[in-house]
Amino acid sequence: MTAIDFSSFVDQLATASGDTIVPFFRTALAIENKKVGGFDPVTAADRAAEQSMRTLIRRQFPNHGILGEEYGSEHTDAEYVWVLDPIDGTKSFISGMLAWGTLIGLMRFGEPVFGLMHQPFTRERFSGDSGAARYRGPTGKRDLHVRDCASIGDALMYTTSPLLMQPNDRTAFGKLEDKVKLSRYGGDCYAYCMLAAGLIDLIIETEIKPYDIVAIIPIVAGAGGIVTTWENGPAQGGGRIIVAGDKRVHQAALEILAG
Repeated sequence: MTAIDFSSFVDQLATASGDTIVPFFRTALAIENKKVGGFDPVTAADRAAEQSMRTLIRRQFPNHGILGEEYGSEHTDAEYVWVLDPIDGTKSFISGMLAWGTLIGLMRFGEPVFGLMHQPFTRERFSGDSGAARYRGPTGKRDLHVRDCASIGDALMYTTSPLLMQPNDRTAFGKLEDKVKLSRYGGDCYAYCMLAAGLIDLIIETEIKPYDIVAIIPIVAGAGGIVTTWENGPAQGGGRIIVAGDKRVHQAALEILAG
């Protein structure tokens, strides 16, 4: 699998999923709830987009594994495993907001090696391979780089919502929120890409699944950022996640969250 063939194939996946999703956006879409005692929406757009990507992967790379949000896992002991989230940010999607996208990640021997976030409505693609990160969209193409941030007091921080956190995690997050310059809610996968683009300094999340984060890791790392768990371990398994553009902010966040 050459670099050229791989890049072309990921673009095929992104285009196929985007062509499936966009006709559903801002329409009277039926919504199902996957979570008893809460709200975890799924739509026909999620399912159709993941199915389109799975079909292409099986056809092109039948020996590869797949892990997706909507249709589970197959052959995850393979050397290469694709990790798919057809619509990350479904709550934004069903609200007609723009903070959503398709996440396409690739792991080799359990390590994230490539990631792409595609926002088909705005026609933007953010990609990375841990060595570099790139943007393609209506404004052209450019490399992505995180920005310097000397202290936690200068940081702009995002989380999807503290309401998604367990009580103890929410308390720890509140201590960190008191220290940063600005705290904002929302964003999902789009917020991570804005961090890679040098516009956000810190993202704190909990209850993260592998399909939420595997594609993000090579993008953020390629832009010069850091992605770990709250315990400063590898993040591809999900859980409680810290994403930072500057190692000084990352270290400060680790210490505050550890309390």
